[in-house]
Formats: sequence, structure tokens, C-alpha cells
Amino acid sequence: MQQNRRQDRVRELVKRAVGEVIRRTFPVQEVGVVSVTDVSMSNDLRSGVVFLSIFGDKEQKNKVFHTICEKTKMIQMQLAHEVILKYTPQIRFQLDESIDRGNRVLEILDEMEKAGIIQSDSNIHDE
Repeated sequence: MQQNRRQDRVRELVKRAVGEVIRRTFPVQEVGVVSVTDVSMSNDLRSGVVFLSIFGDKEQKNKVFHTICEKTKMIQMQLAHEVILKYTPQIRFQLDESIDRGNRVLEILDEMEKAGIIQSDSNIHDE
């Protein structure tokens, strides 16, 4: 229980710090809107995966993602200054596609509703 609470605190701390470093390092005009959606930490808190949500088309996302990945070591150094831990977690980045998947599900539901396969919630409440 103690380890889980510590892991959650470190995870949130890393999430906030990496988001701040990215915000300071990469201007919105240069990379667009980048959000740290989650961080997954190893049990020993020595490594973690930072999940990024990047707004834009697929080409923009890939370009921005590679730009950020190229600066991983610099972001790592900034993280070490921001977060005081015995060991600064080694981070790697991964694109978070959950927003895109959620949008696709909503599109499918809209198509099904238009085709008359399902009813919308507004129709159900009106009855």
C-alpha cells in the first residue's frame, strides 16, 4: 500500500514536471498543443513512460513526436532539476492514441444513429 501511494505521487509529480518542461521548451507556435496525458512508472520508480497527446493531423503528430523524442535527454536533465528524487526516472515517450480512438467510436455511433440502427439519448428522453 505504501509503495502504491508513493508510486502514484511520483507518477503525478513526473507528469506535471514533464508537461511543464515541454511547455517551456517547445513553443505552441512551433509544435502546437502537446499534453501529457499519463505517466506509467516502473515498480522501482527508476523508469517511466510518458504518454503524449498531440493535436493535429497524423503528419503533424509524427513530426512533433519525433522532435520531442530527439530532446529526451534534455527533458530528462530538466526533470532532474524539477523533481528531487534519489533516482531521476529514465523516461521515454509514447503517443497516446486514446483520444483518437474515442473520437472514432463517437463517429461510428453517429453513423449508426443516422442509419437508424440505434436511437440517440435525446430521442429516448423525449418519450
